[in-house]
Amino acid sequence: MGQLKIEVAPEDVDIDPRALARVVRYLDEYVAADRLAGWMVTVARGGRLAWVGRGGHADREEGTPVADDTVWRLYSMTKPLTSIAAMILYEEGAFDLNDDVGQWIEDLAEPRVYVAGPASDPATVPSPEPVRVHHLLTHTSGLTYGFQQRTPVDAMYRERGYDMFWPEEKDLAAGVRDWCTLPLLFTPGTAWNYSVATDVVGRLVEIWSGESLDAFVARRILRPLGMADTTWWTREDQRERLAMLYVHDGRAVRHEEIAAQATRPTRLLSGGGGLLSTAGDYQRFMSMLLGGGEVDGVRIVAPRTFELMARNHLPDDRDLASFARDSFSEIGQEGVGFGLGFSVVLDGVRNRSLVSPGTLAWGGAASTYFWVDREAGLSVGLYTQLLPSWTYPLRRDLQQLVYAALLA
Repeated sequence: MGQLKIEVAPEDVDIDPRALARVVRYLDEYVAADRLAGWMVTVARGGRLAWVGRGGHADREEGTPVADDTVWRLYSMTKPLTSIAAMILYEEGAFDLNDDVGQWIEDLAEPRVYVAGPASDPATVPSPEPVRVHHLLTHTSGLTYGFQQRTPVDAMYRERGYDMFWPEEKDLAAGVRDWCTLPLLFTPGTAWNYSVATDVVGRLVEIWSGESLDAFVARRILRPLGMADTTWWTREDQRERLAMLYVHDGRAVRHEEIAAQATRPTRLLSGGGGLLSTAGDYQRFMSMLLGGGEVDGVRIVAPRTFELMARNHLPDDRDLASFARDSFSEIGQEGVGFGLGFSVVLDGVRNRSLVSPGTLAWGGAASTYFWVDREAGLSVGLYTQLLPSWTYPLRRDLQQLVYAALLA
């Protein structure tokens, strides 16, 4: 179960395996210093797995090594799957990207925007612009996250119980009601702010499809792609394979309370951060992205739909460095825009990196990351288990090491 099969020798797809050994040395140094418990990296080219590196432990204290079938917390690497789910329904005519979300979610029918004051007594004004579907998919809706702790609006989320982790007794509809009855941080479309927007998209998927989010995602994405180990909480057969979770406190410190959340069924299905998966399963998803919506004859979305998702949707072709309100990642965002569900590299020179224009990427709260470079035919996944994701520059450093191993 979950075994990773090398499909092509690195040399046969112009990758130097000796150079990739630097990835092992780099990440193992973090393990040796107790800054990471364990890690795994997959490198594929042309949709074929060419290299797998791994080190350390899935559970350091129990002595359980990282294995091919280790189950990792994706957190925000869930967002691209939920966005794909929405665009499947877009193809079926369920909505237009310009549609006012208020026609389905009453609490967003007349949104108000925060202008001043403390969380306990905010001053707000009516929004001159509705929250549209494309605002949610691009994080330009004015919604936010409580854990960012930057603004009084963030504090309002925390007061309702939405900090890094959320009330387990509520369902998705109740969560959306809690967020959407709070003021927006800004007028939709005027800025970018990392937020619960994709979770609201997950609720829209339920409304549009008439199914629960987990049922729709399983039926239209996971089963067609053969992602049998991707779940919203661990099944009995996955419990022993679930990676332990660690938090940064000078070193990686085990946190069993947070870790246990992944073992319990939840009603608040988070389309923004709820999935668990294996490296092999997520490689299937990346291969589908590399194939423009199709892999091995299985098409999830049409080519033109995918190309729309993969373009920068920020106004005037802006990048995140100039349009974002928050510093949500340790990766520099100069020359990086945002599409419908993932970041899009606009200019590698402005980004001061080796990454090709058009590369799609996103990461998760436990320091995981993926990117799909269609120009280079490259897909790479990083899996680890450390909160928060911005503790170390793992993602950018990994990109540098992998691209330096490409021979063509």
